[in-house]
Amino acid sequence: MSAPPKTVLKVSPDEAEAIRQAVRTPGLSLLGEGYALAGAEHISGLVDLLSDPAVSEPIYDLPRPMTRANVAAWVADAERLRQAGEALLVVATDQDERIWLYSRFTVWPERTAAEIAGAHRADHQNAGLGKAGAARSFNWMFEALGVRLVCVTAALDNARSASVIEAAGFAAMGERDGVRPDGSVRRSRYWEMTREAWRTRPQREQA
Repeated sequence: MSAPPKTVLKVSPDEAEAIRQAVRTPGLSLLGEGYALAGAEHISGLVDLLSDPAVSEPIYDLPRPMTRANVAAWVADAERLRQAGEALLVVATDQDERIWLYSRFTVWPERTAAEIAGAHRADHQNAGLGKAGAARSFNWMFEALGVRLVCVTAALDNARSASVIEAAGFAAMGERDGVRPDGSVRRSRYWEMTREAWRTRPQREQA
């Protein structure tokens, strides 16, 4: 499960409530074409996507084993958390209506913070596309959800994700433990970015 960020920001009740409302009623069109909240109609497609170890193996908090029942429970839990203003599970489909991406946004309104985890289908794992898509997601979290802090993690051996995160200008802040649904622990690298730093990052990191 995701843990709150290391950095603690002061948040007013009004700011926290505005973030919760933004999570409950997200404007997904700003993320790109074909994005939607994950629902029952996406369960089969998510099972297909996440059954590929190249997609799911690096991600510690996915439901396992990757059965239809486990994925259905994961989708239902995400919807419950969306209604509470605390999480979003989003999918993107291609022209053949196949899911090629999922993103899970965990939000802590009382910390004005959020985290993103996700993966692309293997045939979409292009470095350039990954960096552009990640930057769009980070920007959406700051500007659409209204958080002032974004944190991300990656497995110690996940060089692809680390490259995308560092290309976006995130500050490395050591390591932390992530707890899998079965209770086991994965050691991860950890980064943070504030909204102010995001808005003023060098031009080369905005490309």
